Amino acid sequence: MLTELRVRDLGVIEDLTLELGPGMTALSGETGAGKTLVVEALELALGGRAAAGLVRAGAEEAIVEARFVVPDASSADGEREVVLARSIPASGRSRAWVDGRPAPVGALAEAGGGLVDIHGQHDQQSLLAPAAQRHALDAFAGVDPAPLAEARRALRAIDGRLARLGGDAQQRAREIDVLRHQVDEISAAAIGDLDEEAALIEEEDRLADLSAHRAAAAAALAALEGADGTDEGSALGQLGRAAAALAARPPFTAWTARLRAATADLTDVGSDLRRVVETWEDDPDRLAAVQARRRRLGDLRHKYGATLGEVATFGAEAAARLDDLKGADTAAEVIAVERAAAERTLAAAQVAILAARRDAAPDLGGAAGERLRDLAMPGARFEVEVDGPAGESVRFLLGANPGEPVQPLSRVASGAS
Repeated sequence: MLTELRVRDLGVIEDLTLELGPGMTALSGETGAGKTLVVEALELALGGRAAAGLVRAGAEEAIVEARFVVPDASSADGEREVVLARSIPASGRSRAWVDGRPAPVGALAEAGGGLVDIHGQHDQQSLLAPAAQRHALDAFAGVDPAPLAEARRALRAIDGRLARLGGDAQQRAREIDVLRHQVDEISAAAIGDLDEEAALIEEEDRLADLSAHRAAAAAALAALEGADGTDEGSALGQLGRAAAALAARPPFTAWTARLRAATADLTDVGSDLRRVVETWEDDPDRLAAVQARRRRLGDLRHKYGATLGEVATFGAEAAARLDDLKGADTAAEVIAVERAAAERTLAAAQVAILAARRDAAPDLGGAAGERLRDLAMPGARFEVEVDGPAGESVRFLLGANPGEPVQPLSRVASGAS
């Protein structure tokens, strides 16, 4: 039973919540009030085609949600809720949800096929849907499809376990080879410092232009200490003379101290610059090694992560996955035995249900033909076609008049097109 219909931004409907109780509910209103849109909203929730221009002007998307209560013998109160929802954007593809989980739009029609019949001159009834025809045949024959569904579910679960192990033995072997290469490549790089690239950039800059760096240091040292070895005109000499000029005058004591502190700082700078001038030497081998290391780390980042930290994380995860796969063969052998048993169970369920559906198909066709004769269609023929491994493909065929070939019910039913 439909208990609630919520509609937002569909045509003239801005926001509507319609709660329905037992019994008959009638909607009335003036032309253009949106009565037809309520039915269209329900059709959308059941997987109907979303026509262009349905979204309310100025809105980004229309939202439809239909809530049903259906019988369920397994629940404590004998019923359960089914919620079907649909989002229709102003542009792009629509989205669907069944009980809050994302699903294909077609899943709405499958889930809602037995919940609603919409009767109209040009609307198909639920009996025209293949799923409803299969359900009708099962109900007539007393077929319980639950064992088949359970066998399929069990096989899917086993396949899921195998997939998490890495597929079959060949797939696992291929994945092991790839993972081993990745782990070895990252491990061989011996990434210890995650900030190593910054230090390498600084070192490469120094080595690549070392002669110019050394010349600049020499020029700065000459400015500090004097080019001819004397302090005449040098920065240190000038500071020393300035401090001496103020030293004997108490009002300038603080400034004298600052000049002497600056002299000490510049003396330290001069020592560092002298070390650069005297010890920095061209080292093409080291420069080549630094550049090669940078290329290697850059290649790892290109493959495994934007930063060295991400590369290290990828390596750890790949190593863990590799360990899992190395022990997967034994587990796969156990699961393979379970899968073979599950396949036998599924095959037996398919054979049993296929036989029951095929046995019942002529009887259902004959019974339906008898009813058609009661409806003043004495020459009508009704047949039930069953196909598929478990007879899951069921079609109702109707020849309405003598001499006419039987055709799918969806083609010949009045008002179905």
